[in-house]
Amino acid sequence: MIDQQIKSAIRDIPDFPQPGIIFKDITPILKDPVLCTGILDAFIEKLEGIRIDAIAGIESRGFLFGLSLATKLGVPFVPVRKAGKLPFTIKQKAYKLEYGTAVIEMHIDAFEHGQHILIHDDLLATGGTALAASELIEEMGGHVAGFSFVVELGFLNGRERLGPVSKNLIALAIY
Repeated sequence: MIDQQIKSAIRDIPDFPQPGIIFKDITPILKDPVLCTGILDAFIEKLEGIRIDAIAGIESRGFLFGLSLATKLGVPFVPVRKAGKLPFTIKQKAYKLEYGTAVIEMHIDAFEHGQHILIHDDLLATGGTALAASELIEEMGGHVAGFSFVVELGFLNGRERLGPVSKNLIALAIY
């Protein structure tokens, strides 16, 4: 199963980015093109029947599979970037982190009003960044089609936080 293949490839990095955190490093997955193809195929299968007009990938690891997934689905890719990274007119959203605040942004012409946008990232932890992306998409006139993640850290309850936004939440491997 794809979940076991993903878990076998991921490496744990203790005490990163700070003591007490065990970082789930997905970069070993990227060395395996067969696994990468399997991940994309699993997403395509699980997303069947969901209207998706564009995919919004969250910087930076959400770009890794987000763009490929958008290409396979034949829809545009929308980069959701950290503040100060986009060159055109943008809309921003500030949100709280466990240790402060952050800001994400998108170009104002990233998608058409009323489109259904799938939010993609590599990992779901507390859900704060994905929730901020969903709020930004809604403020810009889009509809959140759902969320997709390669990995979910279920013990951090991000799914519960995102549930009110969309019932369509896919995570291929859950810890």
